[in-house]
Amino acid sequence: MIAALDPLDHGWWIASRSAGIVAFVAVAVSVIIGLLMANGIGRSRTRLMLGLHEYTALAGLVATAVHGIALLGDAYLHPTLTQIAVPFTVEYRQLWTSLGIIAGWLAVVLGLTFYVRRRIGSRLWRQLHRLTILVWALAVAHTIGAGTDGYERWMQAILIVTGIPIVFLFLRRTVPGDAKREAAQRARLADAGI
Repeated sequence: MIAALDPLDHGWWIASRSAGIVAFVAVAVSVIIGLLMANGIGRSRTRLMLGLHEYTALAGLVATAVHGIALLGDAYLHPTLTQIAVPFTVEYRQLWTSLGIIAGWLAVVLGLTFYVRRRIGSRLWRQLHRLTILVWALAVAHTIGAGTDGYERWMQAILIVTGIPIVFLFLRRTVPGDAKREAAQRARLADAGI
């Protein structure tokens, strides 16, 4: 007979794992909403979309912090604060874990630019904000490479369901196309103050 594992023996790992999944989904939803707005989709609901974009981004940041901090109590990894905060200092799947740490810090920096965009100017803010796609891409790599659920079907479903609209909307936004559509998008963004 196989002895059952006591989930309480792995509580910190379970908490970290759960927070990581929540962080990924929140960031992905925030990126989707941001790309929808950048593509001029949902213009009649700009205020609602801006709020959802901001709150899902903040939820992603909080969940990312919980994801890292919860690991401090993990009995298997025994990471230090430095190892969860500084890339390439942890031994566990070092590259993939470090990509997650970089994504987390990049998300913090890019998230905070929203609150100082008047000081740094809309143009610089938009240029910096375009790096958000990098946060998502690094999070995908971290999830697949370091996440214990990266190869589970349900996790792959989350990656695909969120990834398809992100890739489509990103390409729609960045690949040159119809000049009239691009001019209309710029006008909508300027009207929305984005």
